[in-house]
Amino acid sequence: MNSGVPQPHELLRGDSLPACRRPPSRAGRRTRRAGFLVLGLLSTLLFASSALGATASVGLGSAASFSVLAGSTVTNTGPTTMFGDLGLSPGSSVTGAPQVLGQTHVDDAVAIGAKNALTTAYNDAASRPSNGSAGTDLAGQTFLPGVRTASSSLLLSSGSVTLDAQGDPNAVFVFQIGSTLITGSSTTVLLVNGAQACNVFWQVGSSATLGTGTRFVGTVMASASITADTAATIHGRLLAQTGAVTLDTNTITTSNCASSVTGSGGGTETTTPAEALKLAEATALAEATTSAGAPGGKGVSTPVSPSGSKPTGKPGPRHSSRHHSSRRGSRRRSLARPALPHRRGSFTG
Repeated sequence: MNSGVPQPHELLRGDSLPACRRPPSRAGRRTRRAGFLVLGLLSTLLFASSALGATASVGLGSAASFSVLAGSTVTNTGPTTMFGDLGLSPGSSVTGAPQVLGQTHVDDAVAIGAKNALTTAYNDAASRPSNGSAGTDLAGQTFLPGVRTASSSLLLSSGSVTLDAQGDPNAVFVFQIGSTLITGSSTTVLLVNGAQACNVFWQVGSSATLGTGTRFVGTVMASASITADTAATIHGRLLAQTGAVTLDTNTITTSNCASSVTGSGGGTETTTPAEALKLAEATALAEATTSAGAPGGKGVSTPVSPSGSKPTGKPGPRHSSRHHSSRRGSRRRSLARPALPHRRGSFTG
């Protein structure tokens, strides 16, 4: 008997089946959409908090165009080249005739304005909250973006220090140094994963010394003086507030990007072909200079046999004619021999 009312077992058959499943399916879609919205909101908040927590660049203002800026004097030895401006104030003595590809401003309104901008930038860098210690020796360390502090002196004794931007070209590195910054000979500051020299700042409480052949990166802002030893190369700036900047056969290439003047961040740093060529020449000179000064450096060679192989010390086969062999031996002894290291000392060639 069919009264027209569906029986319970008929509710799960035929046309009624999709109707039974439709409401849960719609509810599931609504739940997924809500989940995606929540995830998107969380991602946005995390990104915003990360951006707010990122270290801002240090705006150099009118000091950004200067490769070298000093307070008392600028002294140079050898063929130094700087691609930016040279400034001095309140001093008036520039000696040694460095090659300045930008403009030279000695105790004029431009130099005075740049010195004032340097003071502002120095105080800004010094007042940043620290993200941790830089230690006492940078050698072998890797730093992520942020502010690192050394309460007294900071040394790069050997090898290299690495600054890792983790894929962010706007990543900023600030080093707050209580007194002196000193780098050893042939040391290197390495930039990896998008790090840019225009976003690296060294705020130095007293004086900085860059050792022979150092390959340095970033803007050095020293309270007193800065010395760049023979063949040190700098991709950045040497800015001294009160003291002298002393140069010796150095190459200083510019490191400008959108953040250099304003400190607002952004922009890609570029190196001109002329800068790249000069930097390559300077690097080769630095390597030659440090190699020549090292024990067992250039000029020391290992004797090589006529066949191109090194002597083994084993006696070779006897010649059929003793007289001819003796005459050849005398001829060899009469030739000048290359200098050899002393047997009692260590030798690295």
